[in-house]
Parts: sequence; C-alpha cells; structure tokens
Amino acid sequence: MSDVQVAPIVDGPAFTRDYLNLADASLGAAVSWVTDEFFAPRERMLNPEPARFYPDKYDDHGKWMDGWETRRRRDTGHDWCILRLAMPGVLHGVDFDTSFFTGNFAPAASIEACWSPESDPGNDADWQEILPAVSLAGNDHSFQALAASGPWTHLRLHLWPDGGMARFRVYGQPFCDWNNRDLNQRLDLLALANGGDQVAWSDAHYGEPRKLLRPGRGRDMGDGWETRRRREPGNEWCILKLGHKGVVDGIEIDTAHFKGNFPARCSIQAACVEKGTTQSITTQSMFWETLMDEQPLTADAIHEFSQLKDVGPITHIRVNSIPDGGISRVRLWGKPVK
Repeated sequence: MSDVQVAPIVDGPAFTRDYLNLADASLGAAVSWVTDEFFAPRERMLNPEPARFYPDKYDDHGKWMDGWETRRRRDTGHDWCILRLAMPGVLHGVDFDTSFFTGNFAPAASIEACWSPESDPGNDADWQEILPAVSLAGNDHSFQALAASGPWTHLRLHLWPDGGMARFRVYGQPFCDWNNRDLNQRLDLLALANGGDQVAWSDAHYGEPRKLLRPGRGRDMGDGWETRRRREPGNEWCILKLGHKGVVDGIEIDTAHFKGNFPARCSIQAACVEKGTTQSITTQSMFWETLMDEQPLTADAIHEFSQLKDVGPITHIRVNSIPDGGISRVRLWGKPVK
C-alpha cells in the first residue's frame, strides 16, 4: 500500500480560531440519520483529525475515502444527513472540507438548523435554513460565515445532489441556559458545556488552552495546553473565562500524559471582570488577586486543591504555568451566583 497522505492544516478565517468546533466527534457530536452512506460512513466526517488518503486502499464498496460519501444518484433527488452538535451553540461559521475528494465531491451544500434539546429530531421537525446552497470545489476548504445563528442543537446538512464531504466543521459558542439551571448545584464553572472558554495566552505552540476545558481526562499528550520550552526569565500563562460568574471552592489540575514536560509549579489568579477587551483583560490580569498560591505539580496526575483565597465571585482566571510545560485539564469547582 502506498504511503498515506495527510491533508495540510489550512489557515481559515477568524471564526475558526475564535470559536469551538461543535461538530467534533471527540466532544460528542454525531450524525443520527443519513439518506445514504454507501461509499464512506457518516462517522468519518466528524473526525477532528485532518483527512487522510491512501492511494491504493479499497474496500468492498470501492475506493476507501476518509469522509462521508454517498452513491451516485440516478434521479432528481439529493442526499442529506442530520447532525447532533456536541453541545447546543450559537453558530458563527462552517468549514466544508472536501480534502482528497476530487471527482466525487458534492458540487454544492446547504444547512438547516433546529432546536431539539430533548431528542434527535426527524425530517419533519421545525428546520430553519441558516445557509443557502453554496458551490463547492474538490480538494478544498469552503469557509462560510454565519450571522451569529442560534442557539441550535441539530443541523441538517444537504449535499446537492450527492457526493462526498471529508470533514464538516461547525464553529460556535457553546450555549448554556442558566435560567433553567440549579444555581445551588456545585459544578465545573470552566467546562465547555457550561460556557467556559479561552481568552488569551502567552504561548500555545503544541496545543491551545481551550483543550483544558474539554470533558474527561486527556486522551494523549496532544489533548491539552502545552507551551514551547521557555528559554528566558518568567513563566507561561493563559486566561480562561468562566461560563457564569461564580464562587470557587475547589480547583483540579490534571497533568495526564505529561511526564517529562509538565510545569514545575502552578498558581492561579482571578478577578470579576464586568467589561473589557482581550487586550485590556490581558493587561489587567497581571494584577489580579491570587486565588491559589503557587503549588508544585507532578507528572501524569490529578492535583486537587481546596485551600483557596477568598476573592469573592469571579468571572475569569489566569493560570500561571511555571516556568512552562503542559497541562491536560483545569477544573474550577464552585457554584454560580447571580
């Protein structure tokens, strides 16, 4: 078999960096229904890894393709699928990725959305078009901005009339309906599902800070925030936004899989930020109060801290990685406040 080819990383528009891919299977996104998947199954389209191509690889249905691919239609219809987002979200843009689909890509695609938090909707649900049909090209990325659409829980992706899609990425902000949440419940105020997000960082050479907020323990060393080796005085840091203002009573720092490259120590500062830009928040973070004093860390372990300073309700934290290295997860346990 010939050597595998891997699709190159493409520098997309700002929404691909500012928001989370809510169609990421590793976060729980899934395709619940398809009209057809004869050549390649639905699951591959939501793989967060870049598409791969094996020139000599075939299966019982024909050429093996890394994506979702339907059979050639011989009628006037078209193909579509219903996708459950990893979590409800307000959408800002999509990436139609047809990597390695050259003579078999879908010529056009469109998107509908609906709100169905209790169950997967059927084709008779209240679907609303959020992106009219756009033309696609083979072995390409078609980035399409959306006007802050949602929140939605499900999408219906239409291929006109048939063909393949290597990856379908949907960028947006996780939506948490705090009006229907129990504010007396102790929870992870930083979790992606609760609206937590990254704001700024000193370095993210091997992985962005948003990975700190993902559910579960990291699957490997690439599933976390890791900086380059620091060769000058000082330390690395990242600023994280809570999903809701809250009072924190416990912190968890997980260095899963980081064994020769975990930070020697870690401290956390915090503040209640009512307004500001990324630049102003970054500048002010140097002077935030200390929530957790500097603590030693160890390799590949969960560290739990309950001896915290009383700083009152907070909206943001600054994680100081001293001097550098990798952290898999940060959990901020506490209760939301109005």
